[in-house]
Formats: sequence, structure tokens, C-alpha cells
Amino acid sequence: MTWQKWSVAPVWALSLVGTVIIGAVAAPESRVTWLAIVLAACVIFTFVVQLLIHRKEGFVARATASMVGALVVVAAATAIFAFI
Repeated sequence: MTWQKWSVAPVWALSLVGTVIIGAVAAPESRVTWLAIVLAACVIFTFVVQLLIHRKEGFVARATASMVGALVVVAAATAIFAFI
């Protein structure tokens, strides 16, 4: 069951990669919109990854960890972009 805990890492990686790309490419006035899109994509990706696991045990914990981690990454990026 320990390998299932690693199912949250791809979602966190997606949020990190998405925020870095947004920081490098997006115009400053449109970054908040794109960050919301990245967060929505992370939520959808969370459910895709969890459905691919085919395990009921710990679903809520894994999904919560994935989404909260992605939210923390996006919130940190938002704070950093606010000061840039």
C-alpha cells in the first residue's frame, strides 16, 4: 500500500511545472487566470490518477493530499507573482 502514497507526486509535479511555465510565458495581468486553470487541471488529474489505482482504501486521503499539495504550490506561486 505504500506505493499508493506516491500517487500524489505526479499531481504536485504537474502543479509545479504548470506554475513555472506560467511564470515564464504568461503576461503578468493574465497569470491569475492561468493559475486557476492549472489548479483545475490538477483536480481533474487527481481523479484520473486515483481511478487508475483501482483501490478504495485511502482514496479520500490520497485525493485530499494531492489537491492540498497542488493548492499550496499554486498559492505559493501566486504570492511570488504578486511581488514580481
